[in-house]
Amino acid sequence: MKGKRVHANPQSSKHPDPFPMHKLKRVDKPTTRIVGKVERVDEREGGLNRATRGDFGSKVQQERFRFVQKHPISASLAGMTANFIDTVDGPVAPQKAPLADDPAVLTRHIKEFAYFLRSDLVGICELPGYAVYSHDKEGNGLELNHRYAICILVDQNYKTFNGSTGHDWISNSQSFLAYSHSAFISCIVASYIRKLGYPARAHHARNYQVVVPPILLWAGMGEMCRIGGAVLNPFLGPRFKAAVVTTDLPLVSDKPVDFGLQSFCSICKKCARECPAGAIPDGGKTIYNGYEDWRKNVEACTRFRVLNPNGAGCGRCIKVCPWNKADTLHHRASIWAVRHSVIASRILLWLDDILGYGRPVEKDRWWFDLEDVNREPGQEKYVVPTKHKQS
Repeated sequence: MKGKRVHANPQSSKHPDPFPMHKLKRVDKPTTRIVGKVERVDEREGGLNRATRGDFGSKVQQERFRFVQKHPISASLAGMTANFIDTVDGPVAPQKAPLADDPAVLTRHIKEFAYFLRSDLVGICELPGYAVYSHDKEGNGLELNHRYAICILVDQNYKTFNGSTGHDWISNSQSFLAYSHSAFISCIVASYIRKLGYPARAHHARNYQVVVPPILLWAGMGEMCRIGGAVLNPFLGPRFKAAVVTTDLPLVSDKPVDFGLQSFCSICKKCARECPAGAIPDGGKTIYNGYEDWRKNVEACTRFRVLNPNGAGCGRCIKVCPWNKADTLHHRASIWAVRHSVIASRILLWLDDILGYGRPVEKDRWWFDLEDVNREPGQEKYVVPTKHKQS
């Protein structure tokens, strides 16, 4: 059973999710403490967008445009994702389809549809106003008044992470695997809802109008973790990417979850210890924009990911996270233990290191380390990376 996902049968259960999300403790508000007014943020202030405009220096600005493209797998995935940039919205059917009047039935239907399209998890919430960007990457002011948000999570693939250091040549490909698949799913879900006669817009890695983490929190997809600005799911860990569909289709919201992560992350600190950029804090939370969070050093994180000489990007924090495990009954038992005992959390953390989690497993390594040194689209010249030859 090791390494295999334990699936529920969505057709024979009242819970369509492939993971037992219904067994988690549900709460009225996310476990991230809000201490003031949360303001809308400008998309241009994200780390990679700041790198694009030169905030972190000319070298980072230059490499920003090739750090995904320099490996053939991530370049191929990124090229596919680009096809979904302009498919996020479209005309709404003039007449509403004859649907069930019960929002609970529509909710089940939309979730089943997203799973049919190969989502790994789906959650729904009312769209928080502060989750809408104030401005997009071009500086255009944004207004988005849809009532609901549908979260679509796609796993970045446990086996590939198992064979990886987290900051080697497959790193960006792991991200763009999930980015491309979630973009595909979200655009189809949004299109389907519009054909039913309701407005809907997809939001994915190449065309967001929303900040994803607060939507994930309110939709019960996880809790904020020490990896600054990231949501961790108890069954996928931080090993996923998410797209969102906003809509006015009548739906029923999920509730936030509490599975003990705030306590766990307070004592774990493995991601901070292992971060090659030293970007993740090992201390307590700080206040940022009206909420409490472990705030990472965005410049240090972005700089390492973009300039990484031994790989394409970085996901070391995901790789070493104790929640990054294959979905087995053993892992699910560990989740139960963490929820009920701090002592159990400390024992599991000790075992995580003793058993070697976080180190690459060679039998699961399958990719070629290659780097494009030509930098001209259509004229790629791939070589075995120099740094790799020296190691």
